[in-house]
Amino acid sequence: MIQIDVNSGPLIAWLMEQGLHGAQQQDLLQGYCQRLCDAGVPLWRFHLAQRAFHPKFGGIGFNWTRADGLSHQHYEYRESPREEWLRSPFYHILDQELDEFREKLEDGAPEEFPLLPELRDRGATDYFAKGVRFSPPEAGPNDPSHPQEGMLVSWATDRPGGFSNRELDLIRTTLPHLGLALKSSSNRQMASDLLQVYLGRDAGRRVLSGEIQRGSSQQIDAVICLFDLKGFTELSERLPGTELIDMLNGYFGLAVETIQAHGGNILKFMGDGMLTMFNLGSIEEDAHAALAAANELCGKIRACNTEREAQGVPTAGFTLALHAGTILYGNIGAESRLDFTVIGQAVNQTARIAGMHRSVGQNIIMSEDVKLAARGTNHDLVSLGRYMLRGVAEPMELYTINRGNCGCSG
Repeated sequence: MIQIDVNSGPLIAWLMEQGLHGAQQQDLLQGYCQRLCDAGVPLWRFHLAQRAFHPKFGGIGFNWTRADGLSHQHYEYRESPREEWLRSPFYHILDQELDEFREKLEDGAPEEFPLLPELRDRGATDYFAKGVRFSPPEAGPNDPSHPQEGMLVSWATDRPGGFSNRELDLIRTTLPHLGLALKSSSNRQMASDLLQVYLGRDAGRRVLSGEIQRGSSQQIDAVICLFDLKGFTELSERLPGTELIDMLNGYFGLAVETIQAHGGNILKFMGDGMLTMFNLGSIEEDAHAALAAANELCGKIRACNTEREAQGVPTAGFTLALHAGTILYGNIGAESRLDFTVIGQAVNQTARIAGMHRSVGQNIIMSEDVKLAARGTNHDLVSLGRYMLRGVAEPMELYTINRGNCGCSG
């Protein structure tokens, strides 16, 4: 039977307050460990592992020690479980459907769990672990290879004799409250991660902050960028689907990495192309950043294609159209399905410029508005002439980056 410790009240109240305020996971766990110590628990090491909803990694681990404080690491997705996981106490808890697990380490540690002899050699005398599920009981048993939402937690001490019953009861009593506070924090972090991945960094942040009403928009000056792969339609007719997706992801990965590194925002993917914008604070900053990204992307795709040719796999070229102007940025769509995107004359004109690549024989083309905004640039911008674009009343002078600087083929 759990004895309710008088020290549990203040800790529970603090955990509830942190959950209501949406405290960051690191701050929450650092404070929890410190307050356990203040309550008399001789905590030497604390570890928490939690599933993550993210396209790059499947879990996150937090580790606290008395000497070093809190640190964290992400666990990447794997086709097969790591041996370290399969031989861990956490896996054992899930696999055997245990409520908790404890091992006194002063007289030895079981070799079946390599972590425990390691902790014993470092001075640990007692190890205690529990799991907390965030899913309802009807969700069924936990699959250790694909754990449900929740957390696995362990506590270790280096005090001779280990934890007392009172100390373990304090841990047990406050653990559900830690889980609830951490779930609140994790859900907000998960929402932030997913919104940024699916909507883009800036749009995701705006939606999470409450810009969610249909029709709400902001007028901004920005540089619009349209990126497309060349020859992808022909490749799609002869390549298997998996190879096509891998190829598309490879080129998109390079483009997104480069554009975001220069402060650009990815607005949406459209088949083998994507719509992006630069909105860094002034149209001059936007133009300089867009040109730097375009120039760098030339070199990266050229290097990528050289590597792909050496591997004997298909390659693709790319086109990039840049235009500067005033746009509307915000929520557009139906009440049940919204898109956070850009509209306006400048967006339409960027699409018209993108349609001129074949006519002018250049991968990168931009409007005179971008050239004027990028005054003082080190890039050699060369005029391609004046053109009448469909749907645009006045002729528009187009430019490109000198190929000698860019290294791209036409």
